[in-house]
Amino acid sequence: MEGRAIFVRQAALALGLALPLSLLVVVGVGVWKVRQVARAQSYVIHLALPDAGARLGLPPIEGPADSSRPLVVIDAGHGGHDPGASGANGTREKDVTLLLARAVRDALLREGRLRVALTRDADRFLVLDERADLARRLGADLFVSVHADAAGNDQAGGATVYTLSDRGSDALADALARRENRADGPVADVSASSAVSSILVDLSQREMRERSVAFADLVVREGQGRIAFHADPRRQAAFVVLKSLDLPSALVEAGYISNADDAARMVDPAWRARFGETIARAATIALARREAAP
Repeated sequence: MEGRAIFVRQAALALGLALPLSLLVVVGVGVWKVRQVARAQSYVIHLALPDAGARLGLPPIEGPADSSRPLVVIDAGHGGHDPGASGANGTREKDVTLLLARAVRDALLREGRLRVALTRDADRFLVLDERADLARRLGADLFVSVHADAAGNDQAGGATVYTLSDRGSDALADALARRENRADGPVADVSASSAVSSILVDLSQREMRERSVAFADLVVREGQGRIAFHADPRRQAAFVVLKSLDLPSALVEAGYISNADDAARMVDPAWRARFGETIARAATIALARREAAP
């Protein structure tokens, strides 16, 4: 009996010691969690999100103060979380296109005959419809989207000027359009609601496409001996960003970022200046012709 009593006393003593220790552990863990939560909360970043459906603010228009002067909107492809194509040494299309768009703007400002605006002048993302919408809201007379694609064949090189068409010039043009059109997901096809509106849209689209083709031809003409062109520099494809029925537009692939020579040229300030001057001269001639037309 005495041995049993000793065992009971020892057990009680052990239990008496264990309970406070357990309580201390629980309290300690609780305090640690509270501190972790407080520390995490101190690093919370609060972002003000735009209202759903809110329209983008309009970018600034630069150049002559005379609002009757024609306006060219230059669109630097990709941006933000969409890097576009990638080249050697980590070169990203979104960075190259912004430099090229600025070069075109600077050339237009030096000429001083046309007004100019950029859809983006920073590393930010715009969906395809927003780019064309900005040009329409600004009242643009010409829209030029600048890109620098990649090809599976690293020997492919040179600039290419694309205009809108329901069907691409070839399989490569169709493949390029599909890649660019996936920039912000599936895009719904918009069709006319009546036979009359369909005819009007067709007439408007035909005129805009003719003016777009004329501008693209001028880019190739003015760029001869100044920038390197692809063996087939004039192509057509169904680019969503060009589906603006009310203004002439073109998509200029300045070169292939996957081609080492093209990539080196596009990051060279002197080459970018020549590229900018080529687009600026073509735009100036194209819009002067329109102004002179009866």
